[in-house]
Amino acid sequence: MVEDLRLDSLEGVGPVTTRKLSDAGVHNVMDLIVRGPVEIADITGMEKDTAEKIVNKARQHLVDGGLIASHFTSATEIYKHRQSIGKITTGTNCLDTLFDGGIETQALTEVYGEFGCGKTQFAHTMSVMVQKTKEEGGLEGSVLYIDTENTFRPERIVSIAKAHDMDPEKVLDNIIVARAYNSSHQILILEEAGPVIEENNVKLIVADSAVGLFRAEYLGRGTLSVRQQKLNHFVHLLSRIAETYNCAAIATNQVMASPDVFFGDPTRPIGGNVVAHTSTYRIYFKKSGKKRIARMVDSPHHPEEEVIFALGEAGVIDPEDADKKIKKTTKKATKAAKEPEVETTIEAPEVETIVESTIDDEPKDSEPIEE
Repeated sequence: MVEDLRLDSLEGVGPVTTRKLSDAGVHNVMDLIVRGPVEIADITGMEKDTAEKIVNKARQHLVDGGLIASHFTSATEIYKHRQSIGKITTGTNCLDTLFDGGIETQALTEVYGEFGCGKTQFAHTMSVMVQKTKEEGGLEGSVLYIDTENTFRPERIVSIAKAHDMDPEKVLDNIIVARAYNSSHQILILEEAGPVIEENNVKLIVADSAVGLFRAEYLGRGTLSVRQQKLNHFVHLLSRIAETYNCAAIATNQVMASPDVFFGDPTRPIGGNVVAHTSTYRIYFKKSGKKRIARMVDSPHHPEEEVIFALGEAGVIDPEDADKKIKKTTKKATKAAKEPEVETTIEAPEVETIVESTIDDEPKDSEPIEE
């Protein structure tokens, strides 16, 4: 494994080029791979041919160190590599079945659905589960949580951690929250994420939501082209970071109702084909009474199927656990409703005693009159 990822470790990259790249937010060899030659040329002002040479050297440096695959690889080697890819359990049997064991590293998982369907709750749950030991289904890593809708709640993290018998303080310390205020800031956070991921052993990146700010800022068909270009840059950057740094990426997405659908579900995810083609896995969450349905919409190898899950104190939970909790609550309520009846029965003898004593006293009151 290569240990030296400094920019000046590359042949032909001197102090001037290193400073120019660092000023542009490129801090190590991995960042060169993530950003690519076109973007490197744009942000540094260097010639495109020079940027291509530097990026190619960076790629060869990582190939020699065993961090990324070489240009030509046999399917057998890829299969062996796939066996060692990390997976983060969801903490539920139903969703683990849908994901074939859990959320994968080196992949972008998109979760879309209408408000209240459980997207943010799922993101909070995964932020806790990734910190579990590998024996328990986690990756023993920290989390980079990009919050664009101001929906991150540490109180929810605490309740989920307690439900899974984890130390809430340690769990909170391992979650790095970046609040994005506009789409440009959102992209900048991701561009500057390289050093944070390395220093904190980040194994999960959450973008909640990935498209919300772009949707709010670029209104009308006239701005659609610009919006899609910037959105394309963001989701591709997120996907490349997940692959290069060997971490999992989750992006939640909003939906809209398609007016041309007369039969079936009119719900469509925002972002169009740009987001659809970039996402490795695409999951649709929808409400079904008090339960939720998760459907695998797009995957390279998973079948298209649906599972039912629920929401509870432990975040996303199996529906059986929710039913057990409902039965337990109902039993407590029934018991509490019966308690007043028992109290009335206990007080009844006291009333009877009073009545009896009153009847016994009546003859005594009548005696003087009879005389």
